[in-house]
Amino acid sequence: MSNYGTTTRHHPAAAAVKDRGTDYHTTLFRRLSWEGTVPLEIRVDPNELPANSDRGLECYFIQAPRVSYLPLLMPEIRRFLMDVVFDEAAAKVLKEEEWWFECDDGTLLKWHWPIGLIYDNHSILATIRPGSSAASTMATPLRLILHLASPPTDKLLLSPSAESCKQAFMGQLKEADFIRWGNTKRITGLRKVDQDGLWEGIKEHNFDDYWRVAAKVTPTTSPGNRPHSPGPPPSSVSMHGRPPSADAAGPTERDGAYNVRSVPVRIYLPDGPVIQDLVPPILEDGTPHTLSHFLSTHVPLLFPPRPPAPPPSRSNPRPQAPSVAELAYALVQGVLTPPDSEMAWLGACLAGADGWLNVCVGISRK
Repeated sequence: MSNYGTTTRHHPAAAAVKDRGTDYHTTLFRRLSWEGTVPLEIRVDPNELPANSDRGLECYFIQAPRVSYLPLLMPEIRRFLMDVVFDEAAAKVLKEEEWWFECDDGTLLKWHWPIGLIYDNHSILATIRPGSSAASTMATPLRLILHLASPPTDKLLLSPSAESCKQAFMGQLKEADFIRWGNTKRITGLRKVDQDGLWEGIKEHNFDDYWRVAAKVTPTTSPGNRPHSPGPPPSSVSMHGRPPSADAAGPTERDGAYNVRSVPVRIYLPDGPVIQDLVPPILEDGTPHTLSHFLSTHVPLLFPPRPPAPPPSRSNPRPQAPSVAELAYALVQGVLTPPDSEMAWLGACLAGADGWLNVCVGISRK
């Protein structure tokens, strides 16, 4: 079983984020999501195993980084198969560029999706299947079948290669950049070596190298950019409800997460369409756009809006709004996300390496 190590060089990243005023808590959440991993069980299709292969060892387990991509795992998987499973004759014949994956249920995998998104999407899909639960699904490896030949190019959006995956990754970065700022100048203005450095950071799973460049194009979180609204005293503020990354001094307003035109967000429904829409960080009434408001607006049948509280009376001077049934839940980076999380903060701290905030919606089963 393989387990990716964590990056240990902190000083370059600290210097990079310090230049743009990124505070400790923002960097902490970014690193936590970066270091997140998911368990994969990869089994070679038994019908495609070459002759003289060791059929007792054709299964490989790996704890893969959430921010990585399946094509980037191929060299390690190949080394294992060549060293343990295949003989020398098979090693000379097999072509890695023809390998491709599917789930054990026969579903083709999208190569251009981050591994964490593939895992979360599989988890929420299991919530609509009989006899399964979200808890059991999220605690087990995602079982993949590795095929050694004949990729279905008519069904795959991209050829199964690392270079195609890189091109798709850069395309997603530019699209996210345009949605945030109304142009792609921040990405296209980077030097070629810096643009390649973003992908190399993903490829090598190096937080410092990636964020040394990404900090130049990613929004920051700071109180100067956050709308002022009354709230509870600091001692009672939840780390998740009102993130502490909004509590430190920050850079100029034009780079702030609460000043972007829109947050790049996609909603993934179990066995349903992917929903993408413009998500302003601030609502028309001047309050922050929260995850609860976002979901109740776009999928109201799963996240019904909470009714307003009744007017106060002598018997009930402080009425509370009636509760609503919890029909579904939201996953961001594999984490159950509080409804009052602010979209601007989520987009700056918990977006994927490609710049997109992926919200996976699972069905509650109680």
